[in-house]
Amino acid sequence: MERDATSRLRPVYEWFQTKRVERTMRALEKNGFETLFVPDGESATRAISERISDGSTVGLGGSMTLDQIGFIKHMSRRSIHLLDPFGEGVTWDERQEISRTIFASDVFVCGTNAVTEEGHLFNIDGTGNRVAAMVFGPKKTIVVCGVNKIATDMAEARKRVWQEAAPLNAKRLGRKTPCAQTGVCSDCNASERICRIAVELLKKPAASDILVVLVGEPLGF
Repeated sequence: MERDATSRLRPVYEWFQTKRVERTMRALEKNGFETLFVPDGESATRAISERISDGSTVGLGGSMTLDQIGFIKHMSRRSIHLLDPFGEGVTWDERQEISRTIFASDVFVCGTNAVTEEGHLFNIDGTGNRVAAMVFGPKKTIVVCGVNKIATDMAEARKRVWQEAAPLNAKRLGRKTPCAQTGVCSDCNASERICRIAVELLKKPAASDILVVLVGEPLGF
């Protein structure tokens, strides 16, 4: 009986999600962003890959989402120059150099911490390499976002990121921060704090070309 009830409710949930995605995409486009909706991670990887030519220089922002959808693995097999500052075996100094090189890349692909139904993006960073490249530098930026990261407005987005995503990411990364122990943000001064920079993209930056890919499944934190 419970399974039957779940099956009956599924179309209602899907309808609600579809309407929310439509509102978000309209608002993003009104604010100058290009948008694309795909149903799942595999479709996202395929759609993004089709927009990247062989021989391109492709920069990556540290992202659970890109890893989850298989994008990084897929692109490592392509005939491109892949710039991954968080790749296996990359030292701290090498990471800084790669991050700076990404500013001159043909395409920069990253995730986002939140997108709002008002058409805004909200992100926090520890070093700023990801948010800096999102705002300016690469010829094309592609932002990938699961539907779980859609918030009603910026207030909800900030609350979600600080109180949920940040502690989860600190725990995942093994950081020595209070939130990685308690699961609650305390606005700490820990040396390993990952949320040192907060950036709100209210409109598409004037000199940037940004595509926001919304994926119809939960991805990342």
